[in-house]
Order: sequence, then C-alpha cells, then structure tokens
Amino acid sequence: MKEYRISFIGAGKVSGALCRHFLRSGSRILKIVSPTAKRGTALALSCNAEWSEEYDFTGSEDLIIAAVPDDKLTGILARITCAGNTIVAHTAGSLGLDIFPSFLKRTGVFYPLQTFSENRTISFKNLPFFVEASDPHSLQLLVDIAEAAGGKVHVTDTESRNLLHVAAVFACNFTNHMMTAGKQITERAGFPFEILEPLIIETVTKALEDDPENSQTGPAFRNDRGTIKKHIDLLSFSPELQGIYKEVTRSIIEFHNNRT
Repeated sequence: MKEYRISFIGAGKVSGALCRHFLRSGSRILKIVSPTAKRGTALALSCNAEWSEEYDFTGSEDLIIAAVPDDKLTGILARITCAGNTIVAHTAGSLGLDIFPSFLKRTGVFYPLQTFSENRTISFKNLPFFVEASDPHSLQLLVDIAEAAGGKVHVTDTESRNLLHVAAVFACNFTNHMMTAGKQITERAGFPFEILEPLIIETVTKALEDDPENSQTGPAFRNDRGTIKKHIDLLSFSPELQGIYKEVTRSIIEFHNNRT
C-alpha cells in the first residue's frame, strides 16, 4: 500500500478521526497545525507527527487537509504556505472550491459523510467520501486516499454536496435533537432514556430496510386527531416542545396525504 504524506490543519473531532485512521491505513502524518497547543500536541503525539501553530508546511506533503469550522476556513486558507504541487483540501460539506485563494493551485474538497465525536472509533469501511478537485491529478489522489482508508468514494459537484450536507443535518442533527426531546419527556414520566432504546433501534432498522417513508407509524400518520390533541395538552409544560410536536405532526400529515 502506498504511503501518503498528509498534514492537517485543525485538531478537532474530524482531524482526530481522519489522521489516526490514515495512520493505521499506512499513511504518514507529518504535521498538525492548530492554534491550541494542548489539543494540537496531543493529536500530533498520537500520530507520530509534529505540532505547530504556524501555517507553513514542509513541502513534502502530498495533501494538506483543513478540517476547521466553516466560518474560519477562508482566513486560514489565506495563511497557508506550501509547495506548489501540494494539494490543499477542506472537509466542509457546505463549501466548494471557490473558497480557496488563487495562489493555491491544486485544491479539493474531501467530505466524509459521518458524525465524529471525541473518544469514539468510527468504522471507515464503505464510509461515503464526497470529493471534488481543481484538476484530474488532485482528484485522483483524493480518490486514492479515501479508497486506501476503506471508504466508498463519490465524485460530485458543490451543489449536490451542499444538498447532501442538508440531508445529513436532517438525518443526524435533527434526529438527535428529537431524541433529546424524547429523553426530556421520558425523564418527566420517571423513566431513564434507555427505555426508548429498543424503539429507536427498530425505527432506524426499519427505515434502512424499507425506506423511511414506507415505515412511518404513529398518530400523525393515522391522522388520529384525538391522540394528537391529548399529546399537545400533555406537553403544556413546554411551549417549545408543543411547537415542535405541532409542526412535525403537520408535516407528517401533509406528506402522507400527498402520497395517496
């Protein structure tokens, strides 16, 4: 397996997961650039790399991956000094190639469609990577690195990837927030959140096996107005949860009415 030489900008959840996995996959991690010494040094030590707070790179990298918050990316990219043949890529699902300054000649997007957390090991087997690049050479290298890590690569344009990012917000972030609301209500009833675990597992399993629109159940799906009203009354302790319940219920009813 070819040894790719990779450096990272950022020492957060995405950088940590990617650089540790790339190291296990046979790549060499050269440098971690981060303004936070504690996090940057810890990540660098875990990957046999050096830490720096300066955006100057060795010139021997095949790839520099900028995994930083979207709103900081423009300013950080403008500070990079690297060899002209080094590819610089970011991991943002909602941004494209146009964010790169003109002095960076080989650029790309390297977006893993996954949620990353501290102290969790993520399987990279068939993990979707959505890539885009400024030129064929850069694109091929991004594809090769993702495939070497076990990922399933999709070459796509910015608009399609932006839509996938929105889809991920619905499927991951919004779903997690709904479970947070479920936990609040469950605890109010005097039970731990774990009591919902079999229901959550079966709900996700059915959605993956038979598509979510075909596995919908519940009072909104049945348009059971009596139960819906009772639920809204029970949520009187939280106008915010009442609002969420009403809006999601309306959306479910309208969606399934339009299918029939």
